[in-house]
Amino acid sequence: MSYSCTGRGNSQIPSSAQEKKPAGKHHPRGGPGGGDRPSDPAPAMKVKKGCNSTDAGGVPVGTTEEELLTHATITPGDVLALQKITHDYLCGPDENVFSIDFTRFKIRDMETGTALFEITKPPSTVGATVEFTVGDRPIDNFRMIERHYFREELLKSFDFEFGFCMPSSKNTCEHIYEFPPLSQELMKQMILHPYETQSDSFYFVDNKLVMHNKADYSYSGGQ
Repeated sequence: MSYSCTGRGNSQIPSSAQEKKPAGKHHPRGGPGGGDRPSDPAPAMKVKKGCNSTDAGGVPVGTTEEELLTHATITPGDVLALQKITHDYLCGPDENVFSIDFTRFKIRDMETGTALFEITKPPSTVGATVEFTVGDRPIDNFRMIERHYFREELLKSFDFEFGFCMPSSKNTCEHIYEFPPLSQELMKQMILHPYETQSDSFYFVDNKLVMHNKADYSYSGGQ
């Protein structure tokens, strides 16, 4: 079975930080799956607006990676309280009991529809298409929290809810990101220091962490 949906995301921007450019090197991890298209249309992806961890009710502030590694279960609230990039993965491949496997990723300019292979000047809005398969178990409340940092300073946090996913299904979702302008100084620092812009992508099923992807980015244009 195959589903397709489009959702719009809003960034969490701390008052002390500006935004990063959406491009660069990516190192994903995942697991196997597959399927065909159903006769009924898929429900649209629900997208939640990201919020500052200090403003989210009931969410602890200042959680560390070391503290989370002692937890039997890691929740969305736990990762939203992180104040810097993780140095290691918070869960292993064996936690992905749903066999979720991201098989495709594309970034396009939302104004022109052009697929972006190299970004020299970031557009204000981009669409990132992900394709993933699900194993033989249905998934309830599938959620992704994506947090981006430069030199351990939080730049933005996105929060997407995929909802229910059929077993043995192939799913395509486009996340629409709206970025505020980057300061010239921040852009300069990000270019001068490749791979110090990093991101954590956390995936939850029923509020339990089942996948953790990490990425780092270079904007030096190969120089």
